Amino acid sequence: MQSEDIDGRTLETMTVEEVAEAWEQNRIVLIDVRTPPEYMMEQIGGAMLMPMASFDPDKLPSQMGKRIVLMCGSGVRSGKMAKLALEGGLDRIAHMEGGFAAWKKAGQPYIGVDMATGAPKKVAGSTAC
Repeated sequence: MQSEDIDGRTLETMTVEEVAEAWEQNRIVLIDVRTPPEYMMEQIGGAMLMPMASFDPDKLPSQMGKRIVLMCGSGVRSGKMAKLALEGGLDRIAHMEGGFAAWKKAGQPYIGVDMATGAPKKVAGSTAC
């Protein structure tokens, strides 16, 4: 995990592996800042949606029991929203390096859409590209 001090507040950048382990151990809240259509097509099962367009740091859940980790498609938007959250008063927040693309590339499981039926389906993940 990389940490960056921004005006006395901490921005952490977590790898996919770190996020996957913390997610599996139920130690984090994962918040997806992509658009609703992106989220509907593919998502990490159980991740919450707070799109960048309506992102409000005051509406983030408490970090009293679990850490907040933001994610997006590539890591760019989540990094921007993490900095916005720090500007909004949070003293520490994390985001996932490489975003959902890195998650899929690492072979982590996710929920996709069965194009034949339109129904959600679990995708086991694969390292093959």
